[in-house]
Amino acid sequence: MSVPAAYLGIILIWSTTPLAIQWSIQGAGFAFAVFARMVIGVALAALLLAVWRIGFPLHPRARRSYLVGGLGLFGAMTLTYWGARHVHSGLISVLFGLSPLVTSVLAALWLGERALTPLRLAGMTLGLAGLATIFAQGEGAGGTQAGLGLAALLLAVLIYSASLVWIKRIGDDSPPLATTAGTLAVSLPLFGLVWWLAEGSVPAGLPLRAGAAVAYLGVFGSVLGFALYFYVIRHMEAGRVALITLITPVLALLLGQMLNGEEIGARVWLGAALIAGGLLLHQWTGLVGALRRAEQIG
Repeated sequence: MSVPAAYLGIILIWSTTPLAIQWSIQGAGFAFAVFARMVIGVALAALLLAVWRIGFPLHPRARRSYLVGGLGLFGAMTLTYWGARHVHSGLISVLFGLSPLVTSVLAALWLGERALTPLRLAGMTLGLAGLATIFAQGEGAGGTQAGLGLAALLLAVLIYSASLVWIKRIGDDSPPLATTAGTLAVSLPLFGLVWWLAEGSVPAGLPLRAGAAVAYLGVFGSVLGFALYFYVIRHMEAGRVALITLITPVLALLLGQMLNGEEIGARVWLGAALIAGGLLLHQWTGLVGALRRAEQIG
């Protein structure tokens, strides 16, 4: 696979995932939707490991990585699916775009990384301003409980970012697909337990669009998207990869408007723009470096 094709694939998957989450819970409970997605993801990951004959390490660091990744995935996705019932789909991508900012703070506190440069701090401040703008315009972000939905998504971002930093601290070097499979396998029983306690039954007459969205998320959102991402970060500079987090929120907001009839308020767009500007400042050094090296190669 070519690197540009993989890069474009990530953008398309990450841009459409929030809308697919919204569609998957329409006609089905949120717990069933996320559990069914993970069942498909585990089955596909196991199949790919077997077909490609990729080893599945079980040494202590690998097991810790699977455990941390699985718990992080469970917490982040449960909150995301719950919150998705109350906010516009595009805002899921916008808030998860904050993850690089949150991750850098946690890495500085937890790993001792010197990541909080003045430019990055300015980006974080701008991102916080955008977040405050979105929360202040809660009625333009979704339904009557949009504030609760936004809070759930923000907590999901925190859990997701913390699990990334923890996994980095563990330093496991297992194959990416094996890590994905182990993470999904650890989280699956927890998602099953939530489904059993919250709903406990398979929806009768699952709408075609909801079923297709669950299948899409299980195949692309849970497995192939991760595989493409790991492939890209191995073959591209971090600055170019960071552009994905700037592109996908805008596309997700536009897709929500065009395909789901979501009316995004002006202040929500302003908040999204401030967050994008904060991400741009946060990633500025890497982006400039990548552009200069591209010019030298050209």
